[in-house]
Amino acid sequence: MYSSSSVKIVSKCFVKPKSIPEESKQPYYLSPWDFSMLSIQYIQKGLLFHKPIHSIDNLLDKLRDSLAIALVHFYPLAGRLSTHRTDDPKSYSVFVDCSNSPGAGFIYATSDLCVADIVGPKYVPLIVHSFFDHHKAANHDGLTMTLLSVQQETRQEEP
Repeated sequence: MYSSSSVKIVSKCFVKPKSIPEESKQPYYLSPWDFSMLSIQYIQKGLLFHKPIHSIDNLLDKLRDSLAIALVHFYPLAGRLSTHRTDDPKSYSVFVDCSNSPGAGFIYATSDLCVADIVGPKYVPLIVHSFFDHHKAANHDGLTMTLLSVQQETRQEEP
């Protein structure tokens, strides 16, 4: 079934922290470990749950609100990478700019797949790549992309 399946994006928006921590107004400089991670791909994680029994709109509102609360404590995830260059001395710095960002990405999508279509095959179906907004993106793409993107997807009920 999954060879002809598709993921349809229904809506996209940005979520900012529910309240803005004072420290988020300052640049969040990267550590040496962070610099070493700039050239690798984004870490993608997916969780599968049963289809909600209540309204999907209610669930989406609760997820967006929960994300906004979590971003208060993890505010750099709502930022974007930025660079700063100085001439004397010559240097470049990379930091997370939390004050000049639209926030974390939040996507709602639908699919005609069911959980068995995803976890049943021996190999992960290629359609699974479309479950993630930042597929094949490298961390340095955070200069133009969100640092965090959440995609909630509604799938078919199990037969």
